[in-house]
Amino acid sequence: MSLIGKEIEAFEAKAFQNGEFIDVSSEDFKGQWSVVCFYPADFSFVCPTELNDLQDQYATLKELGAEVYSVSTDTHFVHKAWHDHSDAIKNIEYIMIGDPSHTISRQFDVLDEEQGLAQRGTFIIDPDGVVQTVEINSDGIGRDASILVDKLKAAKYIRKNPGEVCPAKWKEGEETLTPSLDLVGKI
Repeated sequence: MSLIGKEIEAFEAKAFQNGEFIDVSSEDFKGQWSVVCFYPADFSFVCPTELNDLQDQYATLKELGAEVYSVSTDTHFVHKAWHDHSDAIKNIEYIMIGDPSHTISRQFDVLDEEQGLAQRGTFIIDPDGVVQTVEINSDGIGRDASILVDKLKAAKYIRKNPGEVCPAKWKEGEETLTPSLDLVGKI
């Protein structure tokens, strides 16, 4: 069942950010846009390339009013150890949530129950805590975080402009569509 249009379920978790352990809950997602990137495991291969790429987009996503969260089934202690020992991870400024209980991974329907690891799931959540985009990749397929910038801009635009839609490859400032009977068959 799709999570699109559904409010995220309540959770509480421990996280690591900027040298500190912090508490994070579903309530932190309210009142702002949120980008949530699940990944299988710390100290792995594709994951550090993705999280480093996500860090490259972090300032832009923050400027757009979004907080970024990465989530794996590792603990917040493991996130700190990875941060302290990996060249790719040491520069990460966004919040790294630990989900050793698998609660959050199950709620977002990205838990590989057999392996006990999260799949590569990416979600954009609006300020009401409602899921607006979902993307889930196979373990061997890394994600491009630059795509999140355009997706976030589109999600923000349609929230502000109900009744309009953003066509494929839409960029901020470009023309949108207003679905109507007159438009049927003319695209």
